[in-house]
Amino acid sequence: MPRVLSGIQPSGQVHLGNWAGAIRQFVELQASHDCYVFVASYHALTSVRDPAALRAASRQVVIDYLAFGLDPARTAIYLQQDVPEVTELCWLLSCICPMGWMEKAVSYKDKVAKGISANVGLFTYPILQAADILAVDADLVPVGKDQVQHLELARDIAARFNEEFKSEVFTLPAYRLAPDADVLPGIDGEKMSKSYGNTIDPFQEEKALRKRVMSVKTDSQPMEAAKDPTGCAVFRIFQGVAGKDDPRTVELAQRYRAGGMGYGHAKQALFELLMDRFADARRRRGELMADPGYVDGVLTKGATAARTKARAVVERARAACGL
Repeated sequence: MPRVLSGIQPSGQVHLGNWAGAIRQFVELQASHDCYVFVASYHALTSVRDPAALRAASRQVVIDYLAFGLDPARTAIYLQQDVPEVTELCWLLSCICPMGWMEKAVSYKDKVAKGISANVGLFTYPILQAADILAVDADLVPVGKDQVQHLELARDIAARFNEEFKSEVFTLPAYRLAPDADVLPGIDGEKMSKSYGNTIDPFQEEKALRKRVMSVKTDSQPMEAAKDPTGCAVFRIFQGVAGKDDPRTVELAQRYRAGGMGYGHAKQALFELLMDRFADARRRRGELMADPGYVDGVLTKGATAARTKARAVVERARAACGL
């Protein structure tokens, strides 16, 4: 059975971009794959400086994963720090990774260009990400388009290690793009990202969620004007959630092109879609928040499964290096 891995940083609430880029696929894949999902708490340390907030966010992201439909009977869910073999593997990989590869990483360059303070952890982020993937011998990683380069780097790092030590320690992972693989825009029209503060949280209280949706940036075209839906962040989010061929998406696109519909109407349609699409997840999340013992058990079980895989991989890597 092919092994699949995915992770999300606990640096804020899980948002629509996380769900569209990976979680949605994972829920579908767990029926036919050996699945591993982890909370990327070490990655979060590149920006988070509040220990209590990190602990709370790590816990919350697990609850969110479960609420979205991950089944711990079919998916190992764990915290990154509970699998220490990953950080050892990261060091082994960093010793054979050229600095030039990191300097070309799109995510690093993008954050620096936006004025986000860079540290060594942010610079070497793709190496730790490669270790996350390679530690469990993952065959497949579901991603959005913005993460494709990191998966290609993981493949390059794995191949270089195998070549440098004349070994076949690592499986080269493949990636799978989301069906609607374009990155969801945030409320400002840019890529939806926690780092940019432009996300939409489907678990927000109803009034707060509606207010957030109503704040999505649009142009100043009048209500009567015909509009191009593909250039509107509201429509792109709607399409990313409902699906390109969903009748609701087709109908909304027609209303854009016909004119006579204001952006407020489109935002209301998006809000109603979110409330409908995530109604079950919102209910399940409330149940999980009230049952901390269940969540603890899920994490213990997941970490045990992940460490079993990671120990075997690290032993192979050590042997190849002469350790």
